[in-house]
Amino acid sequence: MSGKLVIFSAPSGAGKTTIVHHLLKQDLNLEFSISACSRDQREGEQDSVDYYFLGTDTFKEKIDKDEFLEWEEVYPNQFYGTLKSEIEKMLSEGKNIIFDVDVVGGLNIKDFYADRALSVFVMPPSIDHLKERLLKRSTESETSVDKRMEKAASELKYADQFDEILLNDNRDEAFAKAELIVGRFLNRT
Repeated sequence: MSGKLVIFSAPSGAGKTTIVHHLLKQDLNLEFSISACSRDQREGEQDSVDYYFLGTDTFKEKIDKDEFLEWEEVYPNQFYGTLKSEIEKMLSEGKNIIFDVDVVGGLNIKDFYADRALSVFVMPPSIDHLKERLLKRSTESETSVDKRMEKAASELKYADQFDEILLNDNRDEAFAKAELIVGRFLNRT
């Protein structure tokens, strides 16, 4: 039996990670897709749990060998991506996989798996609300937030290319709607 794929994408700060973590706690038979990255492991992170920490050279070798389903150079020499081998292994075990990926990566996964994948775009209530959320995190400088806002504005243009658009203006309502959308997709034959 082969599993299905559920892809959540959104601009930074829209709440996709919170929604994905909520869905993982539900009885939906979902397994989280662990991304690979080129950066160093941070304190408290575990290899093969938080990320596959490959280093820049190994990551680039895997790009050259076409071993990624999708990948992106987020900053110079800082890569993130999804290993094809990990996804195929999970699918062959009949697992349903949930992804928390950037917008372009989400569309690439959807293109690759077509009807076996559901793509969901998490829509913030407004661009101002998104900026407010990022500033509340207090993890980035104002310049960094401004860069993320520029990227978010361009990412919002891709929303209509996703199977579903999930408005996240009320967390509990977004959770309930996400459960409904994902449950319906996973139960479809």
